[in-house]
Order: sequence, then structure tokens, then C-alpha cells
Amino acid sequence: MQKVPPLLLEGVRFDKPERLAYPDAGLRLGDVARYYHAVAPRLLMEAAGRPLSLLRCPDGIAGECFFQRHPGAGMGDRVHRVPLREKDGDLADYLYIDDVRGLLQLVRLGAYEFHAWGSPAATPDRPDRLVFDLDPGAGVPWTELVACARLIRDRLQAHGLRSFVRLSGGKGVHVVAPFAPGPDWMQAKAFCERIARGLAREQLQRYVASAGKRLRTGRIFIDWLRNTRSATSIANWSLRARPGAPVAMPLRWDELGASRSGGDYPMARALRRASRLRSDPWDGIATLRQSLPA
Repeated sequence: MQKVPPLLLEGVRFDKPERLAYPDAGLRLGDVARYYHAVAPRLLMEAAGRPLSLLRCPDGIAGECFFQRHPGAGMGDRVHRVPLREKDGDLADYLYIDDVRGLLQLVRLGAYEFHAWGSPAATPDRPDRLVFDLDPGAGVPWTELVACARLIRDRLQAHGLRSFVRLSGGKGVHVVAPFAPGPDWMQAKAFCERIARGLAREQLQRYVASAGKRLRTGRIFIDWLRNTRSATSIANWSLRARPGAPVAMPLRWDELGASRSGGDYPMARALRRASRLRSDPWDGIATLRQSLPA
């Protein structure tokens, strides 16, 4: 293969932009870097200032991939660290970014997926959003997933909470509701559990709120367990390290019915969408003031 000159974006140098990233789609590291450069303002709306877990694939998705949430040496001057208390009481550094240069420095290291906490790095014990991850079991049609997302939206609305919807880039859908900081993680988790278990009791044949896989066949698992300290969910506009280069895509609620799967937006389609959108589908989520019910 003819050697390709290094790629320079925002002062971040990619020495091997020709390295295969998604072999099935013919996409290379340079394509991944240009994608993240193009969508950085949108992705950072959700991911900036929050502790992150990265899925890194230094040799592309066909190679070894691993999760990383603690910063390492040589990550870059715009990749920050924040000391957070672990479950055992010890302090450990977690990583976060707040600008496009930091994002690209992580992409240079082979970061493909960006998963964010439900709280800012500055106030890790004060969550500010709820996440319901709808995970379909074998045999569940996509229309059932859409109906479940709308049902959760309506339940949240009944509690005075406006919510937002995202295609996960995988099999499922996320319903996200922001709220004003104040409640702790235990309160946020308990509220989400009540919603999930209530729906599972009412429609036992369609929904399940327990994590056991043997219960999921033909049902949708309403995963409320992401609402705990250090748990993460995929950030809007993040790529997934899966064949086809799908993207976790935020939608307006009126767009959800036209979707066909959680991976409806491969990279090229996501780029076209980003270039045409006049405003982000989740515009206003950061300034929406609503309270988590007691």
C-alpha cells in the first residue's frame, strides 16, 4: 500500500491515517478522525466535562478492543484527569475532556466509543440525568421497541419530566431525562427502578426489569441499572465499534417512528445528517430545569 502522509486536525497528528478501522466498510483511521472532527461540537454537548469510559481498538475493530476509564501516560495535554472515590474508598483518577482537541487526542489512541457518566466530573455524586436502556431479546420486532420508548416517555411526562430519545448504535434505544442536580444516585436509581418494574408488572409478556438473559427471549429488558455512580451510557454521535460503523444517534421523538433499527445511522449517513441539521435534536437539554420526583 502506498504510504499516506500524516493527517493533522486541530494540531493533533495522525501518523497512520491509512490504518484499517472498519474492514467490512473499507473505513480507515483517517475517516474516523475526520468524522469525529466534524461532529465534535455535537458530541461534546453531552460528553464534555463528564468522566468517560472509552472503548479503544488501536488496530481497528478487527483487532483487540478494550475499555479504559483511567488516564494513562501520553494521552495528550487536553485529556484531563479527576480524582474520584472508588467503592473501596480509595481515590483513582478518571479521564474527561472538554474540547475538540482532547477528543481527537483520544481518537488518535484508537478510541472508537465514548461512554459518559450521568454526572459531571466536578460533582460526581450529583447525577443530572436518567437513562433507560431498552434492550430487545430475541424475536422482538423493532416496532415493539419504539412503542416501549414512547410508553416510558409518557410515564416520565406523567411525573413532570420531559425526555429525549437516542438510537444506541447497537440493538436498542435509550430514553434520557435530565433533571436538576440535588438527588443522589440512590434516589435516581430507585426512581428508574420503580418505572421499569411497574411496566414489567403491567405487561409481563412484553417487558422485563431483571438482568437475567433467560428472561429476555421475546421481551424487552428495560435496563435501569445505568443509573448508578460510575455507570455510563454511550454518548450521542459516538461511533460504535461494530461492523458497518454505526453511530449512536439522537432523534426527535417524531423521528423515532421512521427508524428501522438501533444502528440506522452508519458513519456516512450520520455525517450527512450532521451537515443538514439546523439544530441538534436534543437542543435545550442542558438548560432544561425539571425536578426528579421524591
